[in-house]
Amino acid sequence: MSQQAPETKIVDSYKVACDGGEGALGHPRVYLQIPAEQGWVECPYCDCKYVHKSAADKAA
Repeated sequence: MSQQAPETKIVDSYKVACDGGEGALGHPRVYLQIPAEQGWVECPYCDCKYVHKSAADKAA
């Protein structure tokens, strides 16, 4: 059995909110800050990776 890879989203802002995106089956909304030097951050609940558009080419 294989697991689906976590979602990756390219965003315009260094501040993002994540709620799992699945309505009642999601998770509590968390607000995340993307470190400018790293260019990405992962949600601690669902592992969704938010990548700032300026670092899209660096983040795999």
